[in-house]
Amino acid sequence: MAGILMRSQAFNDHDRLPDRFSRDGGNVSPPLEWSDIPAEATELVLLVEDRDAGRTPFLHWLVTGIEATSGGVSEGENPPGGRAWPNGFGTAGWGGPHPPMDDDPHRYFFRLYAVNRPLELPGAPQPPDVHATLRKLELASGNMVGTFAR
Repeated sequence: MAGILMRSQAFNDHDRLPDRFSRDGGNVSPPLEWSDIPAEATELVLLVEDRDAGRTPFLHWLVTGIEATSGGVSEGENPPGGRAWPNGFGTAGWGGPHPPMDDDPHRYFFRLYAVNRPLELPGAPQPPDVHATLRKLELASGNMVGTFAR
């Protein structure tokens, strides 16, 4: 399967996310850039989850319907053409990192998927729902990881 290249002007892969992206520090979504999207992709899906939050990953950001030709998203913005779904905090859009105090740093997985048709998801999808649907539709994916502790 092909790979999508992801990067950010705000943090490097496996580096600490700046405080302004955290729930306590401004709750602003980070800027992201992507390339190498397959020509047959009709849309992109962005999924950000904390896989260290417990048995079920905590959903921080889910956006579907992103324009396949978009190339990225600016800080504090919703990706072009995208529909922001409810995050684990119950609000649509970005929900910044907020791990328990004094926990080891949590890892926040930023994953971008290229698909060839819209995802059919339940009203308040959880990461396992999204992953199950994507397994059937994924043309390519890319990821980067940010860390955060309080």
